[in-house]
Amino acid sequence: MAEWFEEWFGEEYLNLYPHRNEVDAGRLVRLLAQVLPWRTGWRVLDVACGAGRHLAALEQAGARPFGFDLSRALLRRARQGTRRPLVRADMRALPFRGGSMDLTVNLFTSFGYFAEDEEHTDALGQMLATVRPGGWFVIDFLNAEQVRTALVPEEALTLGDQPVRVRRELTLDGRFVRKTITLADGRAFEERVRLLGPRELEAMLEAHGACIAHRLGDYDGAALGAGPRTILAAQVPA
Repeated sequence: MAEWFEEWFGEEYLNLYPHRNEVDAGRLVRLLAQVLPWRTGWRVLDVACGAGRHLAALEQAGARPFGFDLSRALLRRARQGTRRPLVRADMRALPFRGGSMDLTVNLFTSFGYFAEDEEHTDALGQMLATVRPGGWFVIDFLNAEQVRTALVPEEALTLGDQPVRVRRELTLDGRFVRKTITLADGRAFEERVRLLGPRELEAMLEAHGACIAHRLGDYDGAALGAGPRTILAAQVPA
């Protein structure tokens, strides 16, 4: 049986979200350039690059980005905007040489999709393994506590040009948020994300030897907990 993320990030996703916010992508990359010892020419791997909006922002900032994603549809869209190398792969089996990147990033809640935390910890370990000694890893995740306290159970929206109904709920154990998107024709797609708090993410990173250097809460550099995001920047030991 296919995982939910293998079915959802296809043509329907692109139709509903035709233009994810390129402005936010630029804001995030500018933030990274400010808080990290940024160098022109850095080799940057975008883990789960989607349709490539962060790849474009990274390239504009002087990086040499590389992208991979599991979705063929999103990679096709990404190839329209960059000539940089793109690879189809699962983050649990990264096909990149160890220590080959100056910076590896996982952005816009492209994480927390698996059923078991062991899979999450292992995936982070594989991402960290792509970074050279002394290099950097950044994860941009949701603010789990804010999701729990501000959850909107149900609403009718227009995504792209289509009316949809969105239903959100926490699992009984409170560990996951589940979102069901029902299209006008009756088809439904589910997203399920593990609500990992900052300390849980930090523990997973530190289990692989990474040292957390920056903790931020939004794309303008707010303190962790003060915004809608959990942004952690970790350095790989030299």
